[in-house]
Amino acid sequence: MKIIVIGLGAGDLEQLPFGIYQLLTDHQLPLFLRTKHHPVVEQLSTKLQNAQSFDHVYEMHEQFDDVYEDIVSQLVKLAKDNGEIVYAVPGHPLVAEKTVQLLLKRHHNGEVEVEIKGGQSFIDDMLTAVQIDPIEGFQFVDAIGMQREELSYRQHMFICQVYDHMVASEVKLTLMDDLPYDYPVFIVTAAGSKDEVVKEVPLYELDRHVQINNLTSVYVPPVKEEELLYHQFSSLRSVIAELRGPNGCPWDRKQTHHSLKRYLIEECYELLEAIENEDIDHMIEELGDVLLQIMLHAQIGEDDGLFTIDEVVRSVTSKMIRRHPHVFGEVSVDDAEEVVSNWEEIKKVEKGNQQEESILDSIASSLPALTKAYKLQKKAAKVGFDWTNVNDAWKKVHEEISEFETEIREGLQDKRKVEKEFGDILFAFINIARFYDIEPETALSTTNHKFLTRFQYIEAKARETGTPLTEMSLEEMDRLWEEAKRLEEE
Repeated sequence: MKIIVIGLGAGDLEQLPFGIYQLLTDHQLPLFLRTKHHPVVEQLSTKLQNAQSFDHVYEMHEQFDDVYEDIVSQLVKLAKDNGEIVYAVPGHPLVAEKTVQLLLKRHHNGEVEVEIKGGQSFIDDMLTAVQIDPIEGFQFVDAIGMQREELSYRQHMFICQVYDHMVASEVKLTLMDDLPYDYPVFIVTAAGSKDEVVKEVPLYELDRHVQINNLTSVYVPPVKEEELLYHQFSSLRSVIAELRGPNGCPWDRKQTHHSLKRYLIEECYELLEAIENEDIDHMIEELGDVLLQIMLHAQIGEDDGLFTIDEVVRSVTSKMIRRHPHVFGEVSVDDAEEVVSNWEEIKKVEKGNQQEESILDSIASSLPALTKAYKLQKKAAKVGFDWTNVNDAWKKVHEEISEFETEIREGLQDKRKVEKEFGDILFAFINIARFYDIEPETALSTTNHKFLTRFQYIEAKARETGTPLTEMSLEEMDRLWEEAKRLEEE
């Protein structure tokens, strides 16, 4: 059994190759059309009266994938019943024609013989309609299932199968994630035929065009204004490479991994401040500054021939997929605690036979003291070195406070010992924080922010009255402090 696949071309009958015309009209083999809605079928309507179309299949399914699978299944059965049939599709059989790809898959599986005949692709007519040379680079995209991350705006872009206003709306919304609402695009309908229409419209009007139909495509000219693409990762990467390049910035060129360490720490803390203040604009700026530090380190790695940002991204992507089998695999989890447990087990497998001298080796030595203490305690607790309940932890707090008070009463004879005792109090309180699922660094940052805003309120009131803080009584300051506190609660 055999299916001969032919293309009806993109335009009128005059563009149809003679061999294809003969197959359509000699009536020696049963003829099946994916759709009757094509200029050639309309012009040969009197000669194709016995041809059967699959237009009715589109009404039977909600998803296009189901439509195409149904058509292919019917074609294979028809070929089996008739021995040999002809299947006609719009355009060229191998250009944006999913049913042909599905037929070829069955051909390779030995289910049916498939022979591809010619046909004119609408790409040639599209190139002529918008008058561009593809050597400049162009991208051909199917509107059905179009993905934003796959689009390349620096090239000419053809978007095919924009067959109705709903699809046009989806295309518009996807493009507007990257392009201005009034970016010029071209709606091309019936390219290469006598009914060809090419209309330039601003992007936001794309789905308002009345002539959109099954012969409609969209042409998106390449972006020439680089600023429009500043939001794309590739733009940032190019900028950083230029800054570090031979003609770049002297400051950026002389930086090393070590010289940048303090800036990374500073930017992280400024980001934390923005988060604490719930200042979205500031968060955007500070996240950008943190990303800048990452990109500079990656560019230094690339300049030194050691690693690139691609390796950084690949590493973290692989890790996230590998350590989330409950999302990307077959593993099931009940709650967040089980996710953390699985994460630790996967880490052990990844390390293989590598032996740590201590389970605490994975805690970074450069962490802030509060965060480091919190992580040390959590790590030790995982192997059972922990208080059995919070009451025992509270007893430890009182014990450490008592020891500190004893040192104080004895007259601060040994400052180092006093500091140690005070550190023990803090460490014990961090144990309390763990039991109540409080991150101590975050908690203290919140209190710091609270103190800052309330004290600044006192300063502002002092300026209003013209009273220097040094001349203001503690009672007055306390009154203003309570006033600031009430304002926070309103």
